[in-house]
Parts: sequence; C-alpha cells; structure tokens
Amino acid sequence: MNARGAFAIFHNELLRFFRTAFGSIVSPVLTTSLYFIVFGAAMGSQIKEINGVPYGAFIVPGLLMLTLLSESTSNASFGIYMPRFTGAIYELLSAPVGVAETLLGFVGAAAMKSLIIAGIILLTALLFVDYTIAHPVYAVGYVILVAAAFSLFGFILGIWADGFERLQIVPMLILTPLTFLGGTFYSIEMLSEPWRTVAQFNPIFYLINGLRWTFTGASDVPIGLALTATLGFVTLCIAVIAFIFRTGWRLRG
Repeated sequence: MNARGAFAIFHNELLRFFRTAFGSIVSPVLTTSLYFIVFGAAMGSQIKEINGVPYGAFIVPGLLMLTLLSESTSNASFGIYMPRFTGAIYELLSAPVGVAETLLGFVGAAAMKSLIIAGIILLTALLFVDYTIAHPVYAVGYVILVAAAFSLFGFILGIWADGFERLQIVPMLILTPLTFLGGTFYSIEMLSEPWRTVAQFNPIFYLINGLRWTFTGASDVPIGLALTATLGFVTLCIAVIAFIFRTGWRLRG
C-alpha cells in the first residue's frame, strides 16, 4: 500500500475543493433552503405529520440524501475526468500507485467533500425545522456509506464520460428524478397502486428510507433491506472499477 501516493491524490483533490469552497457550499445550501421554504411551507401546511413525525423533520433525511447523491457523484466524476481530459491520467497510471490508492485518493476526497456539505446542510436545516436524530451513530455510519457508494459511482461515471456534457447526463436525467420519486418529500404509503409498487423498484427509495430510519426510527422498509441494497450497490461499483483497471477501459488509448 502506497499511503503517500494515496494521500497526495486525496490532498490535491481537497485543495481543489477549498479553492472553490464558496461556490461549492453556497449552491447546495441555497437549494436546500429553497426546498424547505417551498415544500416546508406549502406542503407542510397541508401535511402536519407522516408516521407520527412532523413534516418538516420528515423531509430532512430526503433532502440530505438528495445533496449526498448529487455532490458525491459530481465531485468524484469531475475529479477523475479532469486528469483524463488534460492527459495527466498517464502520469497516474505510470506512477507506483495501485487501484486501492487511486480509489482512496479520488473517492475518499469526493466523499469527504460531500460529508462537509452534508454537515452544513444539517446545520442549515435547524434554521427551518426542529428535528432530532433517533440513532446518531447509525446515521453517521449510513451517511458515510452512501457518500462512499456514490463517490464510487461518480468515479465510474467520470471514466465513462467522453465530454463535459456526459458528466451531467446521469445526475440530471437519472439520479435526480429517481431521488424525487424515491420518497424524498412523501411516504409511499401515501401513493395509490400501481405507483406504490412501482416506487419499490426504485433503488434510491431504499437509500432514502435507510437514512430516514436513522433519523426518525421509522421507514417504509426494514433497515436491513435498505442496508443490504446500499452494500450491494457498493460491491457492484467496486467490481466495475476493478474491471476498468484490469482492462484499461477508457483509461488507455
């Protein structure tokens, strides 16, 4: 294990984040604030509680998940795409740095950026709603797991993309709609059939409910199922990345 190489990549990626920290932090904070103002005020006046939880507190995990998914994916995809775009990826491939060190550097930095923003989002939420975390230790662990999972996914996306436009296709056209349809602002128990059944085929639905359980102690699915889905996604991403480095797909030539 080349710990120095992994730390060099990690440190360089974090420095890039802090150089643009103002824009990186202000944008998600403003977006989350608008969600609380619009949905909290508009829908909150019509829906007082869901499963015994005040509506404002109910949407906190969903909004946090929305931020985690978008920030983790975009940070990791941009982090690995830029070396490919500039040609610096060849220096990385020729350096004494293996797959593990590369992932720890790029994915670790992307996850850390997302966790920093997630912490700021939770503090921002306190300005709009009074919420508590039922299982704080599980909440921290689950947030880290989700940040790592979608940083891995973003890493794959950054290797797959052959232009800046493609970096935005999956987050904008797939992840964001799936997050909104996964129960960010509602419980699927509020849906009629067949939409209730359709929602259960949405993988993001299980992630949101897993995080919601750690915050409120209640969810639409068992926490074990949500955790299994998240771990399965992590395993799949790692397998894909292992294939990429073994074959050199999109990395060489």
